[in-house]
Amino acid sequence: MAMSSGGGGEGAPMMDINTTPLIDVMLVLLIMFIITIPIQTHAVKLDLPPPNPLPQTVDPVFNQIDIDFLGNIYWNKTEVTLPTLNGYLKQAVALPTEPELRLHPEGLARYEVVDKVMATAQQAGVTKMGFVGNEAYAS
Repeated sequence: MAMSSGGGGEGAPMMDINTTPLIDVMLVLLIMFIITIPIQTHAVKLDLPPPNPLPQTVDPVFNQIDIDFLGNIYWNKTEVTLPTLNGYLKQAVALPTEPELRLHPEGLARYEVVDKVMATAQQAGVTKMGFVGNEAYAS
């Protein structure tokens, strides 16, 4: 008794490939691969610097000085005095690349205070300084 594979004669080649054994072998290999993967227990030792109790107040990109109408001076939105401002400016100048200093006085700020801040910046050695908010005064 001969088995017929449908269509064609006895000598015709079989046109379909049996993929079941191939899939079985691939599944067995996949399961063996998953089982033999080692569990990732490697630890990376990091030497972290000690915590700094004082937050970094000098931004390496740009720093902004705001002056309000009462004569208060703000360094990056934190109120400071003129001697403290001088210390911050010296820290900024000491960085490898000097950050830009943005001066933003309010419209009603006293000129004397703005003048003192600019003189302090010049004495600290600031070379990159710009004025922010001048478009509010355009007529």
